[in-house]
Parts: sequence; structure tokens; C-alpha cells
Amino acid sequence: MHLVTGGAGFIGSNLQAALHARGLETVIADRLGSHGKWRNIARHPPAQIIRPDELLEWLDRHPPLETIFHMAAVSETTASDGDHVWHTNVELSLRLWEWCAHRGVRFIYASSAATYGDGQHGFDDDPAMLGQLQPMNLYGWSKHAFDLRVMDLLRRGAPRPPQWAGLKFFNVFGPNEYHKGNMISVVKLKHDELSAGRPATLFRSTDPAIGDGGQARDFIHVADTVKVMLWLLDHPGVNGIFNTGTGIARSYLDMAHAVCDAAGAERRVDFIDMPAELRPQYQNFTRARTERLRAAGYTDAFMTLEDGVADYVRNYLNQPNIYL
Repeated sequence: MHLVTGGAGFIGSNLQAALHARGLETVIADRLGSHGKWRNIARHPPAQIIRPDELLEWLDRHPPLETIFHMAAVSETTASDGDHVWHTNVELSLRLWEWCAHRGVRFIYASSAATYGDGQHGFDDDPAMLGQLQPMNLYGWSKHAFDLRVMDLLRRGAPRPPQWAGLKFFNVFGPNEYHKGNMISVVKLKHDELSAGRPATLFRSTDPAIGDGGQARDFIHVADTVKVMLWLLDHPGVNGIFNTGTGIARSYLDMAHAVCDAAGAERRVDFIDMPAELRPQYQNFTRARTERLRAAGYTDAFMTLEDGVADYVRNYLNQPNIYL
């Protein structure tokens, strides 16, 4: 049996679908709420859904788990409640790590590219580089804090899960993100603008060295993040913190054009001023270094931006109410 925390969420529900397709028994810890989030798992329901506030009590009954995929988090980059973020993203993660370590259960968790801050120290997932990173927001800092705690536990020889992996997800897009509100991917946001008959909008650059629309991200289709997690499941001897991105940075203008092309729309892009509150925490560039993941044995190719956007737009966004 495998537990997926946040299993009805974006990445979690895509992972749940893949595990279900393999015929594996799964349990989800999540809240479905009243806004249709259940649709993310309608085609691949788990054996059980646990309320997050009941998870630790459920685990104390020592269910026969093989793996915990810990995808749940406060993921808003604009989150401001430090106590809530710390409790959810650090304390709960640490409790799950310790539970897995003492019961011999594998632990694969979501970290984030937000840990790299403005990228001035690069995007190297070598644990030796962790101490140099300076996240720019509370969310990124909380993910970084847990990564640091994991490294500290390992250095001190504390008990560890039989397999552990932290995945620094870069800019993930794809089906089943409809519930994410203002944290939805820019791919869907641009598609929504086009569907309403408006041009795609992008922020003007605040860096004189970067042209408008030249801000760049490592965009990765959610299916590729799931493939990495399934590969880890199939290779229990692989441990470590790994970037989970394509290794290629593409501009926002490239992304907007890819959405226009996939939607069969004219390439119309307008530039707007970036909100003042975003400027101190805005990343102008991200690109995953993937050498360590490749050295660990991962060989699958990642979808190009154009192929990934085309899949998402044509198979999901252009089809009303289609979930994975």
C-alpha cells in the first residue's frame, strides 16, 4: 500500500492516477472540500481518503505501508502565515520522515525550485550547496528548512527511511490544476485569456538586461514529474535531493506563443506592469541542473515546452471538464 499526501491535488492526483494504473493499492490524505476537487480522482479513486488532521493518528495504527509520497504542502508563494506554513511544510514533514525511518517505509517528498531564490547561487541540487541558498518567500524558505533538516539528520547518523528522495519541482503545468486559484500555472492562465478573446498578458521586465517576456523558467509537464517518482519507486536504492525540471529554460514569450499555437489562436501578447508586491520575490530565471538525476540512472527524455503545452491544451483545456 502507498500513501499519497495531497493526493487529490495537482501533482498528487496525477501520481495517484499512475499508481492506480499500475494496480497498486493507495490511500490519500487530503481534503476534497466543496469545490469539485473530487473530480481530480474520480477516475482513479483510492482505497481510502484520510483527513489531514487525522493522518498522524491513522499512522499510529501502523498500517502496512510501502511508501509515503508526501506531496501535501502550503504551496502559495504569497503565503504569509509563518506559523501555519512552518507547521505544515516543516513539522509535519519531519513527523512523516521520522515515522518512515522507524518503520522501514520509503519516503519521497516534494521540495521546490523556490528554494533557489533569485538564482544568484545557481540551481545545483548538490546537498553541499544547500547552505548558500537564499529563498525569497516564506514557502521557499519552509521547503529549504526541511531540506536542511534532512541533511542534518543524515550527518548526525539519525535513523532514516530505507529510501528517501526530495524532489525540487520547477514550473509544473498540466491537467488537474483547476482548483489551485491564483497558484494555477501560467499555461492555463494564458489559455483562459485566449478563450475569453483577449491577448495573452505577460509582465514587463523589471531588469534592464532582460527584455519584456524574456524572463525564463524551466517549464515541466506534470506527467514528467510523475515519471521521475515512478522511476524512484522502481529503484529503491536511489536516495538524495534531486532537481525535477527539464534542464532547459524557456522564456515566458516562448510559453505564450506555444499556448497560442496549441489553441489555434493568433500570437497576440500584451505586456503589463508587475505588481509591486511581487517584485521582491520574483525569479527572472530558473533552470534545473539535472546532472545528479541523470547520474543516478534516470534516462527518460522530458517533453519539450511545445509538446507539453500542446498535450495540455488540446487534450484537456480545449475539452470542457476533462480531468486526468
